Amino acid sequence: MVFSMDMVEDLIRELRDDPSFMSHVSHWKTIPPVPGETVPFPDGISPALRDALGNRGIESLYAHQGQAFQLVRAGHNVVVVTPTASGKTLTYNLPVMDGILKDPDTRGLYLFPTKALSQDQQAELNETIGEGGLPIAVMTYDGDTPQAIRSSARTRGQIIVSNPDMLHTGILPNHTRWVQFFQNLRYVVIDELHVYRGIFGSHVTNVIRRLKRIARFYGADPQFILCSATIGNPGELARMVIEEPVTLVDRNGAPRGEKHLILYNPPLVDPVQGIRQGVVHASQSLALRFLRRRIKTIVFSRSRQRTELIAEYIRSDLENRYTENERITVESYRGGYLPSERRSIERGLRDGSIHGVVSTNALELGVDIGGLDAAILGGFPGTVAAGLQQAGRAGRRSSVSLAVMVASSSPVDQYIVEHPEVFLERNPECAWVNPDNPYVLMDQLKCAVFELPMRTDEAFAPGFDNLLAILEENGVVRISRGTAHWSDQSYPAEQVSLRSAASDNVVIVDTTQGANRVIGEMDRPSAKELLFRNAIYIHRGTQYVVTDLDIDNRQCLVQESDVNYFTDSLVKIDLKVLTEDEVIHSTGVTVGDVLVRSVVAKFKKIRFSSHENIGYGEIDLPEEEMHTRAAMVVLHRDHPARAAFDELPPAARPVALLRLARLVREVAPVFLMCTPQDLGIHAATRDPHFEDPAFFVYDRYPGGSGLSEAAAAALPLILQAARERVDNCSCRNGCPSCVGPVDRSDGWAGNPREVVRSLLARQW
Repeated sequence: MVFSMDMVEDLIRELRDDPSFMSHVSHWKTIPPVPGETVPFPDGISPALRDALGNRGIESLYAHQGQAFQLVRAGHNVVVVTPTASGKTLTYNLPVMDGILKDPDTRGLYLFPTKALSQDQQAELNETIGEGGLPIAVMTYDGDTPQAIRSSARTRGQIIVSNPDMLHTGILPNHTRWVQFFQNLRYVVIDELHVYRGIFGSHVTNVIRRLKRIARFYGADPQFILCSATIGNPGELARMVIEEPVTLVDRNGAPRGEKHLILYNPPLVDPVQGIRQGVVHASQSLALRFLRRRIKTIVFSRSRQRTELIAEYIRSDLENRYTENERITVESYRGGYLPSERRSIERGLRDGSIHGVVSTNALELGVDIGGLDAAILGGFPGTVAAGLQQAGRAGRRSSVSLAVMVASSSPVDQYIVEHPEVFLERNPECAWVNPDNPYVLMDQLKCAVFELPMRTDEAFAPGFDNLLAILEENGVVRISRGTAHWSDQSYPAEQVSLRSAASDNVVIVDTTQGANRVIGEMDRPSAKELLFRNAIYIHRGTQYVVTDLDIDNRQCLVQESDVNYFTDSLVKIDLKVLTEDEVIHSTGVTVGDVLVRSVVAKFKKIRFSSHENIGYGEIDLPEEEMHTRAAMVVLHRDHPARAAFDELPPAARPVALLRLARLVREVAPVFLMCTPQDLGIHAATRDPHFEDPAFFVYDRYPGGSGLSEAAAAALPLILQAARERVDNCSCRNGCPSCVGPVDRSDGWAGNPREVVRSLLARQW
């Protein structure tokens, strides 16, 4: 069965003529095609490289590729910001390969945030090198590289393709094995720069500090070439990550096909309670419609569980042994799959044997998955930048493409539907890093001292000498004559995760019928919420029930199961204020340190398809403690909303405060570059520290990631959006689209929407 891009235009006409579809479209934007802007190859480029590119049909460069090459040749650090599929790869391959051909001792280091991207880029390089017979050795060095090849990579590799995690744990701590490489390191490429934000970006900034420190030790001073999807502050973020001046290239010279961006709000199934058709079923329905019209489609989902559910529902609807499932193959794709499974799915999408894929944001980045014609976003992905990136996964340079954002019932999605300009017209959010977060810096400082002794007057980071003194007190560092030396037997990089609070993952083992097969992995905090005993775990369409979760030994045992429900955990939070560091004068919000204790206490069983709650279960797991940062909204006696709060019935006060905090968390991503899952909330009718009503919005990472400070500064905008959401909602008493559905388990029989509205009606 043929899947053709020519069918997209027919589908678009069909959708426009379908009243049942158009009645739920809040906005349809058509972006016209744009012709490309090309420039000739620069003078002086290696003739062999020009011939190799010519063999691949590349006879000229897009304008941004030519500009980037000239800037790199002039010695500038460069950050290139252009849309998906605009040829960013050549902006760094061209100068690096040209430099190596002119001086074979030249070395380049390519850093990608995922292994899949690394393998993609090696394949791209190998194709160019093979077409021209170029004498350039490209080698991947990551966790999957066999030991037999690693030695060869260190000595022979002229371009090393890796990721920040491997640079952190495998290359920098073993730099004495990489002497020749570091002596000749001239170029460092950092792709997908927009990913390096928050805690991950803060860690990576410190890894770059360590990289430059070791390069200087061996006499090298590399140039940086960075590439990013569209964000609000690419030049500033690049300067923060590499801590050097950077020149921005943002003029896109690549052609672009016509693209249709649609905001789709599923129908209300219960207008009184404000309940809409779920995003899972709405995404499934649209995907089936597209796939049956032979449109290659990707569906993005906001969680691993939803990803598996949507894919399984689609496969079930297509199931027909007589037509080989209508000759349509659909796969799910997410973190936690084994590398061989992910590579197989990527290969199937490229060669056309897989026609549809349901993915978390794992496929948001530029992994080569061939030409897709339609993208369905199962809910607002949290940021405008991520939404544009996901929508950009559909479409080729000369063809028509389609992207549909299916709104969920969450307040942030409904706000986007009411304000389409936020998603379709507003500039993407800005990204930030905080490399001097004391938790991050302390961990990275250990790694840096382990790699090379550190002088106490080095310019590594502000205030690092105080942290060195703490490390000396703890016995892992010895300071002598102004120089710190590592004095512990440990290997610190192994204990430091760049991406999460935990440095190790829980391995998921299938024990069905005596098997002992690893089928996936998950970080420890997520495992507590998703892999508790009796939880239902779904992996590529197969159900498993968790028989044992051993947190200490990082192992989860599962067995195949066949039940008609999935599970979701309920987490209890307790918060204690530790410090009040500053008050944001424009908003009156206090920012400081807090200690958060959380425990996964219960779980609920949710029936497939109908998604009704069919029961609860108990969970017995140890609590987690986290020292982090929080924005603290305190209703002091003179606070404008305090009078409204005091007027509420006593039983309504905790309901109003907690639901207001939830609403703030849900709409905050419109103004911050984050998702609701990046933020935690807590509310108290009489907080023991302030002795007043208060609610807290905190960073869900030890030490904080800067989101609390950003939320405190943006609170007026967040509260205005919250007010609009409550006022514009069509429900009577509360629903998932505003303050949450009515829930009598809190012991109060009133109207939650009205009590939250009474607080928001005051001038904050």
